Amino acid sequence: MSPPARARHLLIVDDDDRIRELLKEYLARSGFRVTAASGGAAARKLVGMLDFDLAVFDVMMPGEDGFSLTRWLREQKGPAGRTPVLMLTAMGEASNRIEGFKLGADDYLAKPFEPEELLLRIEAILRRAQDRPAQGGPLLLGRCRFDPDRGELTSDGELVKLTEAEVALLRQLARTPDEPVDRLELARDSVDPSGRAVDVQVTRLRRKIEFDPKVPRYLQTVRGIGYRLAPD
Repeated sequence: MSPPARARHLLIVDDDDRIRELLKEYLARSGFRVTAASGGAAARKLVGMLDFDLAVFDVMMPGEDGFSLTRWLREQKGPAGRTPVLMLTAMGEASNRIEGFKLGADDYLAKPFEPEELLLRIEAILRRAQDRPAQGGPLLLGRCRFDPDRGELTSDGELVKLTEAEVALLRQLARTPDEPVDRLELARDSVDPSGRAVDVQVTRLRRKIEFDPKVPRYLQTVRGIGYRLAPD
């Protein structure tokens, strides 16, 4: 059964005091519990202290922008890292929308917008999140098991040593199991943004996970796109 709207907690992050207060007042009247922040630093502290059902991030903010904040949120362990994100922006270019989606945003709304449209988009995202199978738990990969929250890979119950880069790569792939992830997106925070370092990490991980690394079953190449994690 769906929880009542009043139980759902939203995080609003916008540096514009007027917009932030208007959104907070409107959404509170619509039955949500609303917590607001004026920037990335305050938002990070709130995420560390409170649980949120959805976050609304303005893209254009001084200091840390909405893109960077979304990237940081998706790197968090547990439920926080899976918090749905709706991005608000005055930039209407498709490239900016694509950038937001690549970073893990769930939806995008261009300013100016009608408050009712914002409300409808929030409700739609929350419905999708409720219907989405829970992710972030351990994934079975044949004889191996990967726990994204702990960053641990085991094989037949024995802990497999991973580098920090390998843990980060597996976590990125584990966020969307069975879906291809762009190779350059995987390389975004690596030492080599060309993607070559990712290719090396994939090769090493296949030696640790696959029965036959030359014919990978679990860490698959998706030609023209990148890689996909395909758990049992």
